Amino acid sequence: MKQFTYTIQDEVGIHARPAGLLVKKAGEFASTVTMEANGKKGDAKKIMSIMMMGVKKGHEVTITIEGPDEDAAAEALEAFMKENL
Repeated sequence: MKQFTYTIQDEVGIHARPAGLLVKKAGEFASTVTMEANGKKGDAKKIMSIMMMGVKKGHEVTITIEGPDEDAAAEALEAFMKENL
């Protein structure tokens, strides 16, 4: 299991467009990808799970990856967060 925490820097938080891109990136991997924020937890491969968390600028999110390609997934998703959120 791999896990990392990231503080959202984007002015509007995780809205529809970046949520869709995050789902697409998480979907590239066979591992289970879970996101936790604001006391809520959801599947990072499902856009509604992410949108329902209501993540805004300054909120901290924790991404947990578990599966056969967790190392590559963790590296790619952490890079995605830094570049896009």
